[in-house]
Amino acid sequence: MNMKVSKRAQDVPPSATIAVTARAKELKAQGVDVVGFGAGEPDFDTPDYIKDAAIEAIRRGKTKYTAAPGIPEVRKAIADKLRRENGLNYTPEQVILNMGGKHSVYEAMQATLDPGDEVLLPAPYWVTYPETIKLAGATTKVLETGKSTGYKITPDQLKAAISDKTAMLVLNSPSNPGGFTYTPDELRALAKVLEGTDVIVLSDEIYEKLIYGDTRFISFAALSDDAYNRTLTLNGVSKAFSMTGWRLGYAAGPLEAIKAMTRLQSHMTSNPVTFGQYAVIAAFGPEADDAIEKMRVEFEKRGKYMAERLNAMSGVECPEPTGAFYCFPDVSANYGRTIGGAKISGSMDFAKALLDQANVALVPGAPFGCDNNVRLSFATSTEQITKGLDRMENWLA
Repeated sequence: MNMKVSKRAQDVPPSATIAVTARAKELKAQGVDVVGFGAGEPDFDTPDYIKDAAIEAIRRGKTKYTAAPGIPEVRKAIADKLRRENGLNYTPEQVILNMGGKHSVYEAMQATLDPGDEVLLPAPYWVTYPETIKLAGATTKVLETGKSTGYKITPDQLKAAISDKTAMLVLNSPSNPGGFTYTPDELRALAKVLEGTDVIVLSDEIYEKLIYGDTRFISFAALSDDAYNRTLTLNGVSKAFSMTGWRLGYAAGPLEAIKAMTRLQSHMTSNPVTFGQYAVIAAFGPEADDAIEKMRVEFEKRGKYMAERLNAMSGVECPEPTGAFYCFPDVSANYGRTIGGAKISGSMDFAKALLDQANVALVPGAPFGCDNNVRLSFATSTEQITKGLDRMENWLA
């Protein structure tokens, strides 16, 4: 007997970023010297002070169930962080701790979207957004961008896209995969367009601490009272504190939405890992700034170096990243070429040929909604970055 698989599950493709990392690991296991630019996680270890807090929590017996949205102390710690650093006044009751940033996105959409709703999704977008929209029964309206706007949507474009079906706008700044960041003025202009509408903003701010140069970050909900009332602010500890495997994300927003997410979570997962909640409290403590800055400075250097190297390559155009840890070069000038016997007609061909012929793994842009581009993560050592870029340069030449 072949077990039936739901249409819902059949319609969800595997994550493109995880697939690339898995293929690179497979080749490495066979003894192939692969340079991987697919990783969406820092190559630094979780800071010791955070690990110590979790270990201490286990020793103190903090291993039982808690309230579904998290213990009061962790929700207060997150609310305090948002007030102190983001200028956002949320009560602890307006905060929920989830099982990772992906879970925050999934739950937020499940709690606020209905079948027939339309979600505005600027491209490039993180590969998980279209799938979580689909799983909520809503439909995606992609807002195309390009080099001329720095891969960011414009107020006119947003205004033209809003219809009576529009329920949500997804914003991710700093961006995965784009490595760009909306300026405060750019966000204010978008917020102005939304005034007088019922459009919810899902603002994914997971990379807020990883910004470079003179870039300024501002939370969308902090722009105005109107923005505050329509925004679900999503964040987590994965990227800034190198805690990807801890699976701890959070959401804050209007009380009715957080209560709805809590009801869903009470059936989906119950509470996030109990001793992990104490690690989150510790993460936002006095040692946070030094721990983050050490990583941020290193990422800034790597991003600058990677962008310079990419721009010097044949048929490659790459804006310097202002946030996150990704370069998102346009490689489409190479489409139509045959390299090493492989005809390159899009980002999927480009990524496959580069891995097969030069043992360099990067992520094609097609699953991010931008087939002209590819994504390279600089969350790996400078030595590996240099080696991988040398191979890519030789391959393209």
